[in-house]
Amino acid sequence: MDPAGLRPLGIGEIFDVAIKIYRSRFRVLVTSVAVVLAPVFALSALIRISFPASDDLLEETQPGATPQFDVDALWPFLAGTLLIVILAYLASQLATGACFKAISGAYLDEEADWRQSLRFARSKLGSLLWLSLLTALLGFIGLLLCVAPGIYLWVGWSVAAPVLLLDDLPGLKAMSRSRELVKGRWWSVAAVLLLVAILTGIVQAVFIGIFAGLVSVSGNEVALAIGDAIGQTASGVLITPLSAAVITVLYFDLRVRKEGFDLELLSRRMGVDPATVANPAFLPPSAPVPPPPSPGIQDRPPGWPPPPDDRPQDG
Repeated sequence: MDPAGLRPLGIGEIFDVAIKIYRSRFRVLVTSVAVVLAPVFALSALIRISFPASDDLLEETQPGATPQFDVDALWPFLAGTLLIVILAYLASQLATGACFKAISGAYLDEEADWRQSLRFARSKLGSLLWLSLLTALLGFIGLLLCVAPGIYLWVGWSVAAPVLLLDDLPGLKAMSRSRELVKGRWWSVAAVLLLVAILTGIVQAVFIGIFAGLVSVSGNEVALAIGDAIGQTASGVLITPLSAAVITVLYFDLRVRKEGFDLELLSRRMGVDPATVANPAFLPPSAPVPPPPSPGIQDRPPGWPPPPDDRPQDG
């Protein structure tokens, strides 16, 4: 594949290409995320059902006195909540890594199934977790110093995960390379991230609201837990691949602008035979190239006859 086939994209074109990839790889992406998220949210529902509601953790020592927490019930409740948070965090990192693998395959014309995508993400899970912790910690410090530096760093590190996975760079180096790619394009990258956040937030709110609303009329704690788990799973299955698709296309676009983007080098780093990288599935079309002008007499090779209009006329 000739890297010249790529060209810089506008914000709308980034979303257009991302949605095309999302639709084409929908089954692989949805399966990759569902296999990881569904068990976690199912366990979350079981833990929520097993422990008493938060209001039941309060006990009155005397009539009219301020209620106090039931310590015997509080610690198991906190432990279960912490377990859910940790498992959800691990699952989200694994699912996102699998999506990056499947989506990048669209540029390499590589058909990776959900098992291959999850194996790739699992092999990089430790690096993904370390990168996530670094960006969260340093971004939080930036927010404490002043809000503006925190936002600036968050946008600058927005493509650090694709850099880590596709360029095979560790945490700090991935963050540094991400900032270099974003440099000079900060506002447009921030606009893409804001639109992604709005879009995914709407989808998540709609799905969780629908499933929670269907069971809230019953007032049953078990039904509420199940409805919440189904809503979170459904929204996560839909928005995780979409968000990953936009970030991946954004990463490729930044590489096109800064480096010309070498598909062959990327394919080697991902363990794909460059000879098999033929026609990427969703490369944006290049600007049309006008056909070369017809050569004049002075440009024709020796021995070529002149064009009909140039032949000398008798008389």
